[in-house]
Amino acid sequence: MHKPVYAANRDQISGGVYQSTRHDSGHKHVAGEAIYIDDMPEPAGLLHAALGLSHCAHGIITEMDLSAVRASPGVELVLTAVDVPGVNDVSPSNHHDDPIFAESKVMFYGQPIFAVIARSREEARLAVAKAKVTYDEKPAALDIAAARKSGMDFVAEPMALARGDVAAAMAAAPRRIKGSMNLGGQEHFYLESHIALAIPGEDGDISIHSSTQHPSEIQHSVAHVLGVPSNAITVEIRRMGGAFGGKETQGNIFAAIAAIAARRTGRAVKLRPDRDDDMVATGKRHDFVIDYEVGFDDEGSACGRIRYRVDGIFEQADRTVGRQPREHFLAIIDQCHREWQQGQHRRQGMTGMAKSEYQNGRPCLDQSLLATA
Repeated sequence: MHKPVYAANRDQISGGVYQSTRHDSGHKHVAGEAIYIDDMPEPAGLLHAALGLSHCAHGIITEMDLSAVRASPGVELVLTAVDVPGVNDVSPSNHHDDPIFAESKVMFYGQPIFAVIARSREEARLAVAKAKVTYDEKPAALDIAAARKSGMDFVAEPMALARGDVAAAMAAAPRRIKGSMNLGGQEHFYLESHIALAIPGEDGDISIHSSTQHPSEIQHSVAHVLGVPSNAITVEIRRMGGAFGGKETQGNIFAAIAAIAARRTGRAVKLRPDRDDDMVATGKRHDFVIDYEVGFDDEGSACGRIRYRVDGIFEQADRTVGRQPREHFLAIIDQCHREWQQGQHRRQGMTGMAKSEYQNGRPCLDQSLLATA
């Protein structure tokens, strides 16, 4: 029998600043004893969910025939947008721009349009493939250059930072240089995919085990989706098998679908997307294109304008997803600039502005930052 970690390491955990301490789950990770959601004993009568994803980057759903899906072996329930009891939205910013299921307009390839609830995960995944969906496809802006050229609407309000006289400093700069660089996007590639296990309780309550960095957001989001008070939803997360920012907001949709199905069936429902579905249906660390222009003197010291125009591509059309990296970018560049100032013992000026725009209805980040002496 294992000795409880809290008892064995009580003195070490509460030790001094420079004292070496052991991770409370380190020995369990090594021994394979750490329990993740998919390792938990399954409740009796557990059902499994699988997502039906769009195969169109931008368009209108003209027909969706799910009769073969419903008739597939093991299928208990098929969910679409009309089955959402509350609000068909999991946007963390409450702007209602991140639907659980597409109602008519498809905004990106891999957008969820329905879900299958079946007696086994394999049966759910097999049933999904039997859907017949047709689209009226629209032009798709598939890269940052196309999104800029298309002139699509902004997904968030522009913001600006300003310090110093940009125009005067740039005009006085003896030399200038400008260019552009591309930073590719990244898949977060957490070892444990997104997963949610929803268990119905008394009086319409739902308990959810979710691999999330933001359990309170899961709680509020699911409550809105179900149309119930937040205190009717309990969210628990013991540990995650990686996240890296990829589970801050994007666990909402998986928890919401599992919760809807649990409420409809009165049985526990688990949704663990396969790795390929996880990667195509969720957003990424953002692609960036950075255009810059710098004014400097003969000694190489910056004394003019630095412009950063940054675009990013996202899988989910959500104002918060578009706004966070924009603000993060401006704040970090501002801080780097201030630290450079201190090292140079010079007073620098800066003005910056940022804005976000859609690409196919998917947000693209468009940011600028200007710095002057």
